Amino acid sequence: MIRNLLSVGGFTLLSRITGFLSVAMQSAIMGAGVVSDAFFIAQRLPNSFRSIFGEGAFNAAFIPSYAKALEQEGDEPAEEFAGEVYTLLLASQIILLLLVWAFTPAFVGLLAPGLDDRPEKFDLAVSLTRITFPYLLFMTLFALHMGALNANGRFALPAFAPNLMNLTVMAALAVAFLFPNAGYAASWGVTISGALELGLLMWGARQIGVLRGLRRPHWPRVREFFTRLGPAVIGSASPQIAVFADTILSSMLADGGVSSISYADRLYQLPVGVIGIAAGTVLLPEMSRRLAAGDVAGAHQAQSRTMALTIALAAPFFIAFDTIPELIVAGLFMRGKFTAADAYAAGDVLAAYGAGLMALVLIASARASFQSRGDTSTPMKIALAALAVNVAMKVVLFQPLGAVGLATATSIGLWINLGALVAVAIAWRYIDFDDIFAKALGATFVAGALLAPVAIYGRGPALALGRRFGSEANLVALMVLGLVGALVYGAALVGVLHLAGVRLTNLRRR
Repeated sequence: MIRNLLSVGGFTLLSRITGFLSVAMQSAIMGAGVVSDAFFIAQRLPNSFRSIFGEGAFNAAFIPSYAKALEQEGDEPAEEFAGEVYTLLLASQIILLLLVWAFTPAFVGLLAPGLDDRPEKFDLAVSLTRITFPYLLFMTLFALHMGALNANGRFALPAFAPNLMNLTVMAALAVAFLFPNAGYAASWGVTISGALELGLLMWGARQIGVLRGLRRPHWPRVREFFTRLGPAVIGSASPQIAVFADTILSSMLADGGVSSISYADRLYQLPVGVIGIAAGTVLLPEMSRRLAAGDVAGAHQAQSRTMALTIALAAPFFIAFDTIPELIVAGLFMRGKFTAADAYAAGDVLAAYGAGLMALVLIASARASFQSRGDTSTPMKIALAALAVNVAMKVVLFQPLGAVGLATATSIGLWINLGALVAVAIAWRYIDFDDIFAKALGATFVAGALLAPVAIYGRGPALALGRRFGSEANLVALMVLGLVGALVYGAALVGVLHLAGVRLTNLRRR
């Protein structure tokens, strides 16, 4: 299982690297102003709906049912079930796409009411949303193919596919002179990339003989799926509702407010995708298969090892985001139209998001305690409770803190969500942390305590060295700090684990 996690994490890391290059290209060409704000708003609708109906809710409902059919009934019944779901997803997404195309101004008006008095920016956001929204259809079908491939033990291809989006957007931006502005170019890149990603996974599924075509739906077969899908949609919708609240409130800020949140969010999502989502992607089918086979102890051990590894890998990002956020943003984005003021604004937001990073990367693994048992209603209830606190805090903190207040409220909501998930799972004996988890947690704390001073006190010397390289001073300083920090953290982590009697092979064991 850990090999699959590392495979997913490795390809996801590659996608985050190409994603950074894509965002850096966007920041240099679009900066943080009217065009970039409109583009990020246009992306928000399909991306949020994708997270609700596609990767989030869909996987939670589909993978346990599909894995159960494979384990207990065989390949052909599982293939019939997947084909029936395929038909229903395709039909629902076509209807949704037509509705959004017909009422795009109303959707954008609800999502970004702060644009009502800025008609030029509003019209641009509407035009770009009409271009990007088909991406949702492609990504929902992508999620179906990803779930089927994951349940059959194929993780690498779905993890690699997001690179196509980043490369396609970059290619579109390279010929932005052919479009009215760079926002149009990037929007077309997003939609074309969705078709390419779906095509790649369709090819991969055909190679192993799954999802060979559409099947006429039969209610008895898909009833369990939809019983799980309803609560999963509501649970997955809760963080997206928080994102919508961010967009609504940030649209009332001056030009660049939406962009500050979006640029910070892209950096914040780097460890989330590489570590948190990778862990959840691999853990859910693993636990589902083990529980279907009656191996409860094996499922708990897999979860404990995964969460220990997740904490150890995510801790350096947590420390970096909350000690040197402005340097991170400046080093990666401050060139072209992206100014020092933009870097400081996005850096403050990144620090606020960073406070909730550890909670966010662990939520998928904690939620697997319930979803692997077919329980999607409990995570839904917990997510809704956390959402209520999140949105209330956004309203309270928006006026005094602006974009930083929105990100702070997000972090508070994430910790409430994770704390409740773990508390309920422990009470119901759905989770069982072992000695290796406790030792890994202690080793991570010690290594992190040594890393923090490196970031805080090493910034000045690193910048002094970086100034010898002129305009890339921030990037050089960031690279130097990153290298030194990685050596200190890695050596401390391995050393403390060794003293505690834990070998890396212990974390690799299933």
